[in-house]
Amino acid sequence: MRLGLRPIRGLWRQLLRLERPRQALVAWRPGGGLLVLLLCLLVALLSSWPWLVEPSLRPGMAAPFTVRAPAEATVIDSTDLEQRRSQMLPRSQIQVVDPLASEALMQRLEQRLLNVREKVADDQPRPDSLNLTEEERRWLTGLTPPRLVAWKVSLRQAQLRMLSQGVVASLSEGQLLQAAELQLNDLPPPARSLGSRLLASSLQGRTNLRGDSFLSQRRIEDLLTRQGLPTIRVRKNDLITRQGEPISPQAFDVLEHFDLVNHRPRPLAWLARFSEALAACGVMLLVMRRWRASLEPRQALLALAMLVLVQGCKLWLGNQVSPLALLVPPTLLLSQGLGTAAGLAWLAVAAMLWPEPVQGLLAPQLGVAALVAAIAAVLAGRQRNRAQLLQLALLLPVGAVLLQWLLIQTFNLRALETTPGPFSGSDLLQEALLVTGLLMAGLLLAPLVEGFFGLLTRARLMELADLERPLLRRLSMEAPGTFEHTLMICGLAEEGARAIQADVDLIRTGALYHDVGKLHGPQWFIENQEQGANPHDELDDPFASAAILQAHVDEGLKLARRYRLPRPLADFIPEHQGRLKMGYFLHQARERDPAVSEEQFRYRGPAPRSRETAILMLADGCEAALRSLPPGTTEAEAQAMVRRLVEARQNDGQLDGSGISRAELELVIRAFVRVWRRMRHRRIPYPISPRKAFSA
Repeated sequence: MRLGLRPIRGLWRQLLRLERPRQALVAWRPGGGLLVLLLCLLVALLSSWPWLVEPSLRPGMAAPFTVRAPAEATVIDSTDLEQRRSQMLPRSQIQVVDPLASEALMQRLEQRLLNVREKVADDQPRPDSLNLTEEERRWLTGLTPPRLVAWKVSLRQAQLRMLSQGVVASLSEGQLLQAAELQLNDLPPPARSLGSRLLASSLQGRTNLRGDSFLSQRRIEDLLTRQGLPTIRVRKNDLITRQGEPISPQAFDVLEHFDLVNHRPRPLAWLARFSEALAACGVMLLVMRRWRASLEPRQALLALAMLVLVQGCKLWLGNQVSPLALLVPPTLLLSQGLGTAAGLAWLAVAAMLWPEPVQGLLAPQLGVAALVAAIAAVLAGRQRNRAQLLQLALLLPVGAVLLQWLLIQTFNLRALETTPGPFSGSDLLQEALLVTGLLMAGLLLAPLVEGFFGLLTRARLMELADLERPLLRRLSMEAPGTFEHTLMICGLAEEGARAIQADVDLIRTGALYHDVGKLHGPQWFIENQEQGANPHDELDDPFASAAILQAHVDEGLKLARRYRLPRPLADFIPEHQGRLKMGYFLHQARERDPAVSEEQFRYRGPAPRSRETAILMLADGCEAALRSLPPGTTEAEAQAMVRRLVEARQNDGQLDGSGISRAELELVIRAFVRVWRRMRHRRIPYPISPRKAFSA
């Protein structure tokens, strides 16, 4: 028995070794890890919420068992009842007088009466909106103040009576004039005609009514009672549901009547779903760290926060949700910033943790959305600028809509419809516009998200590699020797990364910034020293010189923080030196004191924690040696020299945490020699005339 288990244990250990990250994981602080755990618990709670608060059965889901009626019954048809209510609602709205609206209309009348008073006081005829007739003008002119006051009181009382009955905005002007004349019937003709026009103009297009939902609902209930409630007659042994078939709304009402629907929490089912969601979040984080060992807690929080948002939308919108809008934009963003593997892991968890039962049209919708999001995840890692991402954001929704339309035409999915879904032409177009809008908004907000969460997209790498960036311009102007050294290392590191299929864009950009710390004192480094004396010779203190060399790493990290370089780029600054010995100054110190500790002349590290930083360390060590080879050096000799340098780094333990293998190191060595061979290409000697001739 034990002999039989040994091969299984061996296979299991081999599998664990394969799945373990190839490079050292970035340690998370306790606070960040706690926040990640809390968000995982929130995702699990949202995913399992229906099993905690919703009934065990609901209309539209597949029946878990076959049920027959245990007795005769008369059941209220809730679906028909709600349909009748919705039909009665527009015809049963009850409106009441709004005192505030009535007061505003009275103020409107007072303004018109004020205009009339000003008209009476003016002895010169002027154009106005009253359209006074000659008879009305003479009547107004001959009014005494007491009679004018009495006329205004009559108008106010007439409008109050009209408002007490309610005025609607859609009433025509003729009807208002007729009603006003009836209210002012006891006034003489000039006073009545002018007053009715004033009342009509103050009430035209206005209303003082508002709807009363309580009274409207009471009226609807009274009407339903008079008409009779819709019912379902059930006989004993009638088939209510058949196992596997969707539960109709009427069957659900019958099940509710016989108390066959469990409304109580289901702790075991909820616990199983909660554990499943929590485990899925854990696996997602493990996959992300497997393929991105430098994953930070804030980046894990971004992925989990998107999962929380998606799960909340699923619960809120139910079967009306658009899987395309929920799955494609987050997958595209995470794939750009964290890599294709992270995007696919997030997509798998988001598609699996669906709170609602996936049935009817939701199943093909979800399949199409998952396929389009997977394509987005694969393509996102290859986009090298914002223009390509913009094209992708336009093409993905178009492709998704065409795929859904083909499914409708080919398989006639409308016959399967048990839940609503966006499968009409206009709905498909609206969904495409929604997804396009979300993707465009994501592209606009991507720089903010990248900066806040420390994401490093391919487009941002290209932007940071621009030699016109302020920090790189400073390096080229203030430390030209270091800048040229940097460009040489870029060529070596790129070819080495390409040979082992590492991240070429990352290593190119990281190589450009790896020595920016030398800006704090360029003259202390040999490549920036011209024909003058070496300041280290004048200093004549190996300990101080070693501190200056270490300072270029510390100052580089300060500049990285000041210029907000992403962490994967800032890691190149200390890791390209790792824990290497400063051999020249160590030798000087031991000539003076043989007991000097070697640790005092080592960089503080850390050693390379990725294949990219390991390649840069090797390129930094081999660049000067390759350039110093004499003209007659053969390719085999150059390769042997590079191999000795690489093996020295390897024997010193500098590459242990980088995840780079011995086979990959051999490919890197050959790549370095290829670059050296290109650097030493022959040139044809051009003849130069002894006399310089200048053309006219």
